[in-house]
Parts: sequence; structure tokens; C-alpha cells
Amino acid sequence: MTEDTSTQEVRQEFYGRLSPHSMTPLWEVLKDLLKSEPEAKAVPYRWKYSDVRPLLLESGGLVTAEEAERRVLVLENPSYPGQTRTTASLYAGIQLILPGEVAPAHRHTPSALRFLLEGEQGFTAVGGERTIMKPGDFIITPSWAWHDHGNESDGPVVWMDGLDIPMLGFYEAVFMEGHNDLQQSVGRPTGDAIARFGQGMLPISGDEAHRYGQNSPIFNYPYERTREALVVSAQGEDPDPHLATTLRYANPVDGGWAMPTMSTWMTHVKAGWDTTPIRSTDSMVMAVAEGEASITIGDTTYDVGPRDVVAIPGWQWRKIRAKSDCFLFFFSDRVVHEKLGFFREERQAI
Repeated sequence: MTEDTSTQEVRQEFYGRLSPHSMTPLWEVLKDLLKSEPEAKAVPYRWKYSDVRPLLLESGGLVTAEEAERRVLVLENPSYPGQTRTTASLYAGIQLILPGEVAPAHRHTPSALRFLLEGEQGFTAVGGERTIMKPGDFIITPSWAWHDHGNESDGPVVWMDGLDIPMLGFYEAVFMEGHNDLQQSVGRPTGDAIARFGQGMLPISGDEAHRYGQNSPIFNYPYERTREALVVSAQGEDPDPHLATTLRYANPVDGGWAMPTMSTWMTHVKAGWDTTPIRSTDSMVMAVAEGEASITIGDTTYDVGPRDVVAIPGWQWRKIRAKSDCFLFFFSDRVVHEKLGFFREERQAI
């Protein structure tokens, strides 16, 4: 028996005596805990809307919105089967509301966002104010705010949900409460929030602007305004080589991100334009508002078109090639990385 073998046997015997005490030696696992660079468990994945839509409509014949509470097909990353994760920290799903339906009022600790994919005259009510949703609109549902949804049109209304459920799940802080009524009482006129906070002006009383804590007091950012801002910005200066023309959704109160746990932005890439590869520690989900493009994530390339959704794990090189003028919506966990001080970004040289 060599000295090395003997030493290993002594160590293993010691480790065995640690186990009943629920302890383990750090030096045996340190190399797996602290690596030279991030390693994402999630994989890139694309959900084509042409595949999703028929299944979503079929679900509408199986269960009502009221029965389901939320009739949603979860976009589940293949690396996390059964865990309702789109990336390690983000949840995304596609929700359907049929004509005349109402998704019952409730509230929950996870923050939520909606990005409308299809339909007109769908609505969501948040904190006593209703907003009509149009394709490309970005809507916020703050943590613990009452909300319900409905459809007053003759066709289906479909949107992408984005939530921070996996993050709150880590802290074992996910819970919800149902409302006593199917729909909450509406006490504010439609458009109240954007009139007060979305015109480059703010109420003189500061308290009102913090009605949803760290969330933006605007809860619907209309696509029409976002698109116009991107188009004009693209004309005013050369696009960023790595990010093209990108504008983030901001909280008008402090200029920060619109939500405390999920960053949101929209990117405009002109037809025929290629972005230079970039990677960052945050994981993200992308939804196509307009246009056709190819997106390369690591060694994987997807062709994408309107309403397609793509999962982008953290620290993966990514680049976009626009086949036509593209408008791409993103949400990510970047704001959390920034607040906790570990956000990193790397750009390939031009």
C-alpha cells in the first residue's frame, strides 16, 4: 500500500464520519464551486410561434381561463424539465385569453411582465387601473399588486408572460392570494398612469410615484412610442456595433430599470446589419416584435420571425443578423446582477 493510497483512505474515512453530522469538506468541492468563468446549465432554445399557436388554441378548448386561473403554456428550458424555468432565473410562458373570458384577479410575490404578441382589445387591470393592450406593448405587474386580465374582442389575445419565480423560489418566498371577486374594482381611468408619469413630468407629491415600491409607476409602455423612439434614435447616430440601437425601459422616478428584479429593453437592428458578438453574465429571454433575423448563441444559430421567443443563457456569445428591419424585446436578470455587484460584460473586438 503506497503512502498516497493510505492518505486517501484516511481522508475518506474522515469524510464518512462528517456525513452523519451534515458536513462536507470544502476543499473537495471548491474547484466546482468557484470556476474560472460562469457555466450556464440552461441551453439556448427557440420556440417558434407557428408551433406554439396551434397548441395554445387547442388548450383553449380544454380548459377555461377561469378554471385554469391562468391558461399558460410554460416555455420550459430543456435543461430544467419539470421546473418551469426558461433560464436558470427566469420564467416565461405564453398566455391565451379567448373572446369574453376573464382571468380571475389575484396577486403574488413574484413580479410579472407581459409582452403582447397577438390580438386587440385585450386588457389587464393593475391596482385598480385598466389598460388596453396592443401588440408590442410591455406591461408591468408589480409584486403583490392585484391584477386580472380579459378579452373584449372577437379573436384570441396572446401574450408572453415573464416572471422572476425561479429567483423568489431560491429564497422560498413564492406565494399568492386570490381576490374575493372575479375582477377587481377599477378606480382609475384608463391611461392614468402614463398621463401622470410618462410625459416627462411627475406629480409634485413624491409619495404617489412610489405606489409600487421600486417598480415604475407606469405599467404600460406602448409599442407605438417605443418603436418611434428606436427609429428616430437609429437615424440620429450610428448603431452600437454590439447592441445595434437599443433603448431600455426606465422608471421615470429615478431613471433606473423599470422593474427591481427584471431588466427590460428593446433593440432595433436594421435590415442587412450584423451585430458584433457580445456576452454577459445575465440570462435573458428575447421575443420578436417585428422582422426576421438569425441569432447565434454560442455554437447555435436560429432563424426567428415575429412572435418567436428565444432563451439566451448567461455568458454565451451572442450576435444578431437582421434579414429585415427588426424590433426585438428582451428581459433579463441583469438588474439583480448589477445591484449585487457581479454583472460582467465582454465584447469581441471590431
